[in-house]
Amino acid sequence: MAADESIRVVVGEDHPIVRAGIVSVLEGAGFQVAGVAGDAEELVQLTEAQQPDVVITDIQMPPTSTDDGLEAALAIKSSWPHIGVLVLSQFLEAHYAVALVSERAEGLGYLLKDRVGDLDVFTDAVRRVANGGSALDPEVVRRMVERPRRDSPITRLTSREHDVLAHMAEGLSNQGIADRLVVSVAAVERHVTSIFVKLGLKPTSEDHRRVLAVLTYLHSQ
Repeated sequence: MAADESIRVVVGEDHPIVRAGIVSVLEGAGFQVAGVAGDAEELVQLTEAQQPDVVITDIQMPPTSTDDGLEAALAIKSSWPHIGVLVLSQFLEAHYAVALVSERAEGLGYLLKDRVGDLDVFTDAVRRVANGGSALDPEVVRRMVERPRRDSPITRLTSREHDVLAHMAEGLSNQGIADRLVVSVAAVERHVTSIFVKLGLKPTSEDHRRVLAVLTYLHSQ
């Protein structure tokens, strides 16, 4: 995993005070802020010029202040797949998270904007996305859990496996899940293996199967 001081970040945020706060948090945590943008078009152009490790953007950006930031994030990921993208949202809208990771979850994250004030959660999400992982806001995952579909393959999972998969969707490692659930890493590994089998994910790299499991989880909600 890259050290914080070597992770370069471009920030997209149109509100100057909020933008300054995000930059302050990032720089205080040791990240390099390579540039800031005040609208979606400028964000894409700046990303092309700077080629950062991570782009952090608000969903609502000019020119329309609707979902221009999300559209910019998708365009950036499509043009430069190696660049991590972390989207911030003022509101809890699970469909934005699904739209963001509709094809893949590597190097993508979705957090509520309030998380910026939680240094550990925010900086951990930036690190994970920079290193090709995923980071979904725990509150978004909780909202999804409350809306299961009867025909979803997720219904094959036990309650504990469901918990493990929900934490995988947040982007936690096996150790992180073990810490959260207060169980052993070996127990988590057994649950993860069972999840792969029940979701019909054929043997391949574990990282790839974790992403596929998360996508199955998201599309089932």
